Amino acid sequence: MAKEQDGSPKLRHPEFQRMRVTLTIGVIGLCVTSYILGAWQGTSNSIKPSFISTKTRCHDLARSSGARLDFQAHHQVTFNESSLGLEKFPPCQLKYSEYTPCQDPRRARKFPKKMMQYRERHCPKKEELLRCLIPAPPGYKNPFEWPKSRDYAWYNNIPHRELSIEKAVQNWIQVEGDLLRFPGGGTMFPHGADAYIEDINALIPLNDGNIRTALDTGCGVASWGAYLMKRNIITMSFAPRDSHEAQVQFALERGVPAMIGVMGSERIPYPARAFDMAHCSRCLIPWNKLDGIYLIEVDRVLRPGGYWILSGPPIHWKRHFKGWERTEEDLKQEQDEIEDLAKRLCWKKVVEKGDLAIWQKPINHIECVDSRKVYDAPQICKGNDVDSAWYKKMETCISPLPYVKTEDEVAGGALEQWPIRASAVPPRITRGSVPGLTPEKFQEDNKLWSERVDHYKKLIPPLGKRRYRNVMDMNAGMGGFAAALIKYPLWVMNVVPSGSPRDTLGVIYERGFIGTYQDWCEAFSTYPRTYDLIHADNIFSSYQNRCDITYILLEMDRILRPEGTVIIRDTVEVLGKVQAITEGMRWKSQIMDHESGPFNPEKILVAVKTYWTGKPAQKQ
Repeated sequence: MAKEQDGSPKLRHPEFQRMRVTLTIGVIGLCVTSYILGAWQGTSNSIKPSFISTKTRCHDLARSSGARLDFQAHHQVTFNESSLGLEKFPPCQLKYSEYTPCQDPRRARKFPKKMMQYRERHCPKKEELLRCLIPAPPGYKNPFEWPKSRDYAWYNNIPHRELSIEKAVQNWIQVEGDLLRFPGGGTMFPHGADAYIEDINALIPLNDGNIRTALDTGCGVASWGAYLMKRNIITMSFAPRDSHEAQVQFALERGVPAMIGVMGSERIPYPARAFDMAHCSRCLIPWNKLDGIYLIEVDRVLRPGGYWILSGPPIHWKRHFKGWERTEEDLKQEQDEIEDLAKRLCWKKVVEKGDLAIWQKPINHIECVDSRKVYDAPQICKGNDVDSAWYKKMETCISPLPYVKTEDEVAGGALEQWPIRASAVPPRITRGSVPGLTPEKFQEDNKLWSERVDHYKKLIPPLGKRRYRNVMDMNAGMGGFAAALIKYPLWVMNVVPSGSPRDTLGVIYERGFIGTYQDWCEAFSTYPRTYDLIHADNIFSSYQNRCDITYILLEMDRILRPEGTVIIRDTVEVLGKVQAITEGMRWKSQIMDHESGPFNPEKILVAVKTYWTGKPAQKQ
């Protein structure tokens, strides 16, 4: 037995070796399999086209709500915050479907009418903020794609007939069944905006790329800006809330840039030297009153060499005074005062023909400084905070232009023609006007956003198509996101948060884009459901210690159209908090990896606002 036991290991040795080899191969196989699975789970799962793309008509509730959106985040973060109790935000009452928090007509009545102060921004206090979701009106449908949206909108989206009755002769809006039609008419262009613009083009060139950014004060339904787009001119149109019912809302529904705003006691929220052209077509602004403060403000935002166009009272008063129900003497005095003020601003009158008068701002202030010996007022401002425009009072002094050495030098630097202007280094950067920004950093930023937008197109396939028209960048930087989207049929509202370390809004305008200042602890000056896509780059990291980010997300929900898309870039910790809040807002979302890969601490949250509407009021 002993010999048998001693010899037993030798007899089983080959089998034992085979077992060891098999075990080793098995362990290696398990390791390889685990590595492959781990690497696969670490990469971002792009959202399938069916998740993001939406129907042209979103009244098909079965199809809309039936889509299974598997938006589970790959990154788990724990928080001790009460917001992670998954608060479910209820819908607001239907009466709030057109709620504009900082331009609420009921709150406006508490403020003086002097200088239109009651129509300026007056935001609700913290205890007055709504903690509910603004409903779309019953029967709401996705707007038409551009360019059809320029001419048509769904009546149920903006159920107002007032302008079709009040402005029937002027052809602003016509109601045709369940549609609103915009013929392109206006108070001073009875033959349509296109013909009116052609009249302007006969007086100053609009097609050579020198005029790119325009400002329309008292814009109506923004037909002037709508028809300028085919000439590659982008217009910032603004009008006060309820001057005529929902005019800015009509503009945005058409896919035309617009904001709620008024020339009151505060500067309009744009930097100095922003616009190539400004326009007033019977906008009812008293240009000759209050020491010329409103025309002085237009001078601030006009670039050197920019044009101001005026039609309506008092221009061509000899023909129109009876229709305007004013005396000849009154209208002549108003025009004389405007002419005198323009001279004191150092403007040159280019032409007056028919119903149009056009002035041009000088390219620098060399002669204007000398002329102060002749004109007592307005003097040139001593301060140099010309770009400051967030709750900043207007002044009755001329905003100084940057210093030049010769009379033929453009103050602040000459701009390239469009579209070269979009990618050329802006003069404010080449001249070092924005601390910390250099031409090299500008070029790097352009390249970075080109790569990011290419990545976004993989996550959101409709981005390169006609699904999105009205786009907002909540933290626009140098405008790189807008520049990367330039070839698509959309426009971007570039927002520079007030108090940012670098004021880059002037840079954005020098590139030929538009935008505004904004404090995101407050509501934006627009109607609900006016943007298709909202981009937020590190907004929540910036604001999480300044105000409750829940209200920023509720504001985003207010201004986002049903089935609209949100892209939020931030750290994974912040995005985890944001996603937890949005789960109670009827959003479908997923946290994705950074374009550089899974090891970057910055992530991307992509969300879609689901389609739902308010319930129609029950008849008693």
